[in-house]
Amino acid sequence: MSESNMKQLLEKAEVLIEALPYIQRFNRKIIVVKYGGSAMVDEELKRSVIQDVTLLKLVGFKPIIVHGGGKEISRWVEKSGKEPEFVNGLRKTDAETMEIAEMVLNRVNKSLVSMVQELGVLSVGVSGKDGGLLRVDKKLSDGQDIGYVGEVREVNPKILYDLLEKDFLPIVCPIGLGDNYESFNINADDAACAIARAVSAEKLAFLTDIEGVYKDPKDKSTLISELTVSDARELIGDGNIGGGMLPKLNNCIDAIENGVSRVHILDGRIAHCLLLEIFTNKGIGTAILGDSEERFYTPGR
Repeated sequence: MSESNMKQLLEKAEVLIEALPYIQRFNRKIIVVKYGGSAMVDEELKRSVIQDVTLLKLVGFKPIIVHGGGKEISRWVEKSGKEPEFVNGLRKTDAETMEIAEMVLNRVNKSLVSMVQELGVLSVGVSGKDGGLLRVDKKLSDGQDIGYVGEVREVNPKILYDLLEKDFLPIVCPIGLGDNYESFNINADDAACAIARAVSAEKLAFLTDIEGVYKDPKDKSTLISELTVSDARELIGDGNIGGGMLPKLNNCIDAIENGVSRVHILDGRIAHCLLLEIFTNKGIGTAILGDSEERFYTPGR
């Protein structure tokens, strides 16, 4: 064997050894992955995300995927002759738009199930309506009625526990049930956060279209690798967090304060971002943790 080939093999072995303590630490632990953004549109990225989650399952983790589908919903709304409308970042959802959203999200859900099963792992797609998983109240936007948009009031995780116990990988689409059993569209970040809290997930990972949290959003060199809840509150208070990152970071704080051990904000445009963040010492995104948690659980992290 040539020296270069031997070097490549040794490098692969080093990667596996680096991953070992993480595999040991998170074996049989629940990890919730919120899947959305560009990683849902680009076919190569979609495949890499599904490969990552499938690998997590095969090495002993208990992953749950919660997916969005906003871009696809907008495309089908336009096909129906309507113009997508948003109020403060939330989709205005009348009865017709709700019907389209539910159709599209269920279609996306089953396509993800097929991709997972193609890789040899059994998966089940569920809606937040199934088994009363997600019960919601109507969500208002600054007091304005925006239709069938739901805010999660209650999570019944029994269906997820049952699927995990039977060795299935659950894939959840964010549709919830109202008090009169009508369908409500739920922001996928909110749904993932609520589910992670309910199952006391060890990790919650958000796949986004940015690298992570920046100390200065205008300076890409200020990416923060690890952030405590207190640090996050300080950043928000200083006015350094805005746009779509503000509700996402508030969701992260809420998850940590309700039993989730660690939350990750990752750039879903990077192939295999989940594996790079979870199984390597340096990681690639921003990890948010409780104030009392050990800041570097592996030297060099």
